[in-house]
Amino acid sequence: MEHIATLTRPLPLPEIQVGAGTLRFLPVTGAAEVPAGTSVFGATALDPVNRATIEALPDSVRLIANIGVGYDNVDLEAAAERGIAVSNTPTVTEDTADLAFALILAACRRVGEGERFLRTGQWKDAQSAPPLGVRVHGQTLGLVGFGAISRAVARRARGFGMEILYTDLKQMPEVESEIGARYVASLHDMLAQSDIVSIHTVLTPATRNLIDAEALAAMRPGGVLVNAARGGIVDEVALCNALASGQLAAAALDVFDGEPCVRPELLACENVVLTPHIGSATDACRAEMVQCFIANVSRFVTQGVPLNPVLTPKIPALSISGGFSCRP
Repeated sequence: MEHIATLTRPLPLPEIQVGAGTLRFLPVTGAAEVPAGTSVFGATALDPVNRATIEALPDSVRLIANIGVGYDNVDLEAAAERGIAVSNTPTVTEDTADLAFALILAACRRVGEGERFLRTGQWKDAQSAPPLGVRVHGQTLGLVGFGAISRAVARRARGFGMEILYTDLKQMPEVESEIGARYVASLHDMLAQSDIVSIHTVLTPATRNLIDAEALAAMRPGGVLVNAARGGIVDEVALCNALASGQLAAAALDVFDGEPCVRPELLACENVVLTPHIGSATDACRAEMVQCFIANVSRFVTQGVPLNPVLTPKIPALSISGGFSCRP
């Protein structure tokens, strides 16, 4: 028996044996090209799988297999209404935490500005001096959300002697004890106590613009904001205003509202580090994501349940747990 899994992007995946049958991966440009009999619709986290797309899928499709830990690109309610399961690939924890901490260092120490200072020849000018940054070691790091990626960032922060605060839907005493973090129930209270804030939460209607003008005003003057989660969590207009006014010393963003388009005001900000959504962009991580995707699809076509199901449309507002394994 042949099983078909379509892909929104042409990944070089071979036909594989699953149980007594085969599994073939077929690239398509949209739902209209998905052939009848297809059981799985595969997409990356950058490809929108909205209600219109889901409603256009053949009745045979029973799984939307997302390649990425985030799944805000999928209309979960529309999928649930059609009885279609959704899976993700929570294999990005350590690589994304590496990138988040790299952004903390780059923003605080003004690495991008320093490089531009050197490249434009200003270093040779006796009247010029490189920009002064913000100290990282010994500072207080505030984490918005305390899932797997956030905890991985906290472990890195321990090596810098940082005090670690976090806010989430609930307190996690066992994890606190292990990592040495302190829970602050109120987001604004945590922001007010933090020198550097790093965002690690899912994007839902409840978290859209969670970091708005009021939240930014609650941060310590001269604070630094880092976002390697999802762009829509931060109100980018309010962020640009906070940077322009000096309320924030710097920011670093790997994700943007409306990406790949980036707000011109952000592009013009010297004190913002910008990267093109590269949290998982290592050879090893991308290979693991594809392996996890294949494992989800294989388990689904043989047993009817993926390894890493997205369990409910009612997504928690803060934490990204990423707690499932991708090993068959």
